[in-house]
Amino acid sequence: MSKKLEGNGLWESSRMMLPQHKEQALSLQNSKPSLKREPPTKKELELMKDCIILPVALHIVEKNCREIELSGQTLKLLYAAAAKVLAGHIREDLQQSRKRLAEQSIRMFEEAKDDTQLTYRYVCRGYEDKLLLTKDFMRAEISLKIGRYARSLAAAIQKAARDR
Repeated sequence: MSKKLEGNGLWESSRMMLPQHKEQALSLQNSKPSLKREPPTKKELELMKDCIILPVALHIVEKNCREIELSGQTLKLLYAAAAKVLAGHIREDLQQSRKRLAEQSIRMFEEAKDDTQLTYRYVCRGYEDKLLLTKDFMRAEISLKIGRYARSLAAAIQKAARDR
């Protein structure tokens, strides 16, 4: 057998590789620090979940706002204005969540969507995994989030009314 094909054939078959270069390349390979591939923290998982749920909540609020504007309700102007403020708060929180994901170098990719669940693949500090959210869980979370935003808005309105 030819000398060029001995071992792995990489170093022996290269005529341009000097022994010093070979040693340097091997030492660099051996000295590379191994990446810590730790799973995401609970806070990071919440952040990822928010980046999935908040767009859906925003869509629901905006859809309800359009329906209110087209309705014949006597207080539609007030309801539509409240829905628009609510949508603005959700939009701000969504932008903040996406910004924090980018700052922490967490990437998410929608992988599958069916009638019962959504599956997202994420990469966090070199750790890859999947995040699965069922439609029932999402409905409950969206309801809770919209409820929190509505309570916050109602509290701000009541505080403004008392301060008058």
